[in-house]
Amino acid sequence: MKLITNAPRGTSDILPSETYKWQYVEKLLRKISTNFNFKEIRFPTFEHSELFNRAVGDETDVVQKEMYTFFDKGDRSISLRPEGTASSMRSILQNGLYGNALPIKVYYLINCFRYEKPQAGRFREFHQFGIEVYGTEKITADVEIISFAQSIFDTIGLEGITLEINSIGCKECRADYHKALKIYFEKYSDKLCNTCLDRLVKNPMRILDCKCPTCKEIAISAPKITDYLCENCNADFEKAKEYLKTLNIKFTVNPSIVRGLDYYNGLVFEFISSDIGAQGTVAGGGRYNGLSKELSDIEISGLGFAMGLERLILLMEKQNKFTTPDKSPTIFIASLNDKYLEYALLLTSKLRKCNISAECDINDRTLKAQMKYANKIGAEYVVVIGDNEVESGIADIKNMNTGEVKKFKLENLEVFLSNTTLKI
Repeated sequence: MKLITNAPRGTSDILPSETYKWQYVEKLLRKISTNFNFKEIRFPTFEHSELFNRAVGDETDVVQKEMYTFFDKGDRSISLRPEGTASSMRSILQNGLYGNALPIKVYYLINCFRYEKPQAGRFREFHQFGIEVYGTEKITADVEIISFAQSIFDTIGLEGITLEINSIGCKECRADYHKALKIYFEKYSDKLCNTCLDRLVKNPMRILDCKCPTCKEIAISAPKITDYLCENCNADFEKAKEYLKTLNIKFTVNPSIVRGLDYYNGLVFEFISSDIGAQGTVAGGGRYNGLSKELSDIEISGLGFAMGLERLILLMEKQNKFTTPDKSPTIFIASLNDKYLEYALLLTSKLRKCNISAECDINDRTLKAQMKYANKIGAEYVVVIGDNEVESGIADIKNMNTGEVKKFKLENLEVFLSNTTLKI
């Protein structure tokens, strides 16, 4: 087949045979969000570029290398969203929701865009589920969002997922930590990659997040942020560990977690799986109390996490957490010839109004071709409409799996089908 173009690299089509998995996951995430009293928020796919430059950090890889940025017809710099937190915070501020009862708890299901090297679990257009909480500085809120993420994995029944936590402190305690990191990494300046040499001047903490093997090896022995936490940050971190133990949520402290975006501070965390290769982080998040002041003159604390749906679904597939979708339609109404098509259309319409998946021929097929089509689309039952069926109001209903045939009144067909396991 000749095609003028394929889908852009790093994007993927989600075909009808796979969409049931996405629908299942999205339905589950919405249900858990309701259980935790989170409400859905929706915001634009693109924003003014300065939002992400300021919120995410103009020195980050996301802004410098990965954002899809262009000028619109009004010569304004526009970027496709690379994540959801900045847009969510912008919306909360712009629409004055900070004046409502606090805390504000929102969730979103969105597509995002980053120009990265495509690999398993990583795409240039990808999908995220995220939650955000605004208006509380209490460490119990941090523990609640970790509990939220844990409940997703528990509900699905995923295995082998580990929680790693860290505190990256506040501005005060990070100042001394940055000095210690600079002193340490300057000793290895001849071995650091060019990107990390730049980070050494601007934000040495980001060297801890470098993927270069040499830099990763050097970072292993770097000073730990947990040794530099101020009294308040350390007290919050200890409380968080106590509360997690109370909730029976297992964790390990990983001082190397700094997260990839500049707006984080305080408690940060990642849920990691070894079942999906190098891209093992399934969910990650933390606190970002200073973000609102970066974007406005309003100060409101914030925290949240995001979860990549591609990675989550990949993990569920590897652990066989999806069941085979129900066959559809439940019933196919075949007509002996064109004379009975109107009757078939009316009967199909009636069944659909009763919330039963039904289909009839709309392609002018012969009866033999209709039966073959019904089998191909996986119809569980088939009814053939002809003279006898129209006159008597009684038809043979064939179970396509077992071959069993039963007679039933057509006017009560929905009653029969409603008692099967295939009603949707």
